[in-house]
Amino acid sequence: MLPDTPDVETVLFGADGVAESLSAGKTIVDMSSISPIATRDFAARVAEKGCDYLDAPVSGGEVGAKNAALSIMVGGKVKAFERVKPLFDLMGKTVTHVGEAGAGQVAKVANQIIVALTIEAVAEGLLFASKAGADPAKVRQAITGGLATSRILELHGERMIKRTFDPGFRIRLHQKDLNLALEGARSLGMALPATALAQQLFSACVANGGADADHSAMVRALELMAGHEIGEAPPTER
Repeated sequence: MLPDTPDVETVLFGADGVAESLSAGKTIVDMSSISPIATRDFAARVAEKGCDYLDAPVSGGEVGAKNAALSIMVGGKVKAFERVKPLFDLMGKTVTHVGEAGAGQVAKVANQIIVALTIEAVAEGLLFASKAGADPAKVRQAITGGLATSRILELHGERMIKRTFDPGFRIRLHQKDLNLALEGARSLGMALPATALAQQLFSACVANGGADADHSAMVRALELMAGHEIGEAPPTER
């Protein structure tokens, strides 16, 4: 598991890289979160050596890793997946073969889009409630019983209210994942307008020194624009 696409390419195909010592029948498993397009190219180059390539990015963060409860999204040949699955089962609670090479990365990008947009929605809702004079903790409690409930409202909503922004999953990493989403969208000739907004909110956090805060700290960018912090007394009470 490496930080970014160029790192994976260097480890695989750079000087003294893994590919130089591959022999037929071996399987490479990459659990990084990187470009689906580059992943397909890497898999094709590895296949030329008679080897299998599985892309297996994960979701679940630090807590999921510590508890062997990660969600693992796997792309590659079915037989290679079945061969490696017992190892995945030691790390993950949900292990899914999504499709051919690159499909695991596509699933991870989709996951990160959904997570980012849900964080943004939770942040807007709780910030609105707080500035309007309601207790954001009680608002959160009230809506967890309805259609708006989610793990992000449960976990990250609490972080926003309690101001506990220690990672978790760092903003700079989620920002990178959204960049992959937007690059992929351009290559597909499609628009992801809400994803672009979330990416810009993460960029605002990074610009204000929050690159290594948990991604729930996206709320800080919205708070700057609102001139109000969740839990702060509303303007009429000052």
